[in-house]
Amino acid sequence: MKMFKHLTMNDVQLEEFPFKRELSMEAYLIENEGVLKLDSDTFSDVSIVVDELTLKQGRTSQGTDGRIDILATYSEEYIAIIELKLGELKQNHLTQLEEYLEEKNQNQILEKYPDILNTEVSLTPKWVGILVGSSIDPDLAEKITKGYSTSDGTPIFALTIKRFRGSDGSVFVITDTFFNKNKTQDTTKYLFEGKEYGKGRLVLAILKDYCSKNNKITYAELDQAFPKKCQGSSGVFAILDEANAVFASTGRKRHFLKPEEVIEIGDATIAVSNQWGIGNINRFIACANKVGYNITTKS
Repeated sequence: MKMFKHLTMNDVQLEEFPFKRELSMEAYLIENEGVLKLDSDTFSDVSIVVDELTLKQGRTSQGTDGRIDILATYSEEYIAIIELKLGELKQNHLTQLEEYLEEKNQNQILEKYPDILNTEVSLTPKWVGILVGSSIDPDLAEKITKGYSTSDGTPIFALTIKRFRGSDGSVFVITDTFFNKNKTQDTTKYLFEGKEYGKGRLVLAILKDYCSKNNKITYAELDQAFPKKCQGSSGVFAILDEANAVFASTGRKRHFLKPEEVIEIGDATIAVSNQWGIGNINRFIACANKVGYNITTKS
């Protein structure tokens, strides 16, 4: 369970503050995409690509167009189709989501957004379907928690959201997640100094450690230790202003941009790339090995 607090005060009386309309829930999630975080590594870095995306003949069973509530990516490895429901999540909502995840609909999405995932990061697109509601039918929760997938192997997750309002005007959101991570296509974890990391978080942890141990290092010197080729076309890191400019122009976060994630070095403030996947993580690990880091994998 994760709690997202917008204001923090002691002795605040809470009352339920449910979303009145599905569009209100959607708007809230777009403004606060971090609420869609599912875990602490692979499914922690979420980026919303578009909302209200129409799919031609997307509802096969009804012979009509469909509409994806939210299309997002997780850690630049997975494409997520997110289906929102105002109340309790039920079996018929799962059926609807499965239709959106059919191969023909995936192809429609890739035609509209050919660069949704960097091919240097993900050699082939990996998909997940996510149901989001205020509660979930117990039988459906059990099915998904055991590791439910579509007929072609696409894993299904669920997320429940409850919103509360404090007597002082503060807003609290509590989420619960339902999924079996072992059903995803790549569950490799990386061990560094006794902690487990997903791909992007591993890179961030190593860059932070390296810069901490070499606190006067310059941008040029860091680039020698971790050259662009370790990542691919966008590089392992970038000047923070340049990383923010990429986000502003594309609407996509290509770097870790939170205040606690950026790194101060001798002559710059940098942001580490979050563009890591099966296609390039081994190149980075090889670079890290050259400068003295020992990283092991755990499947």
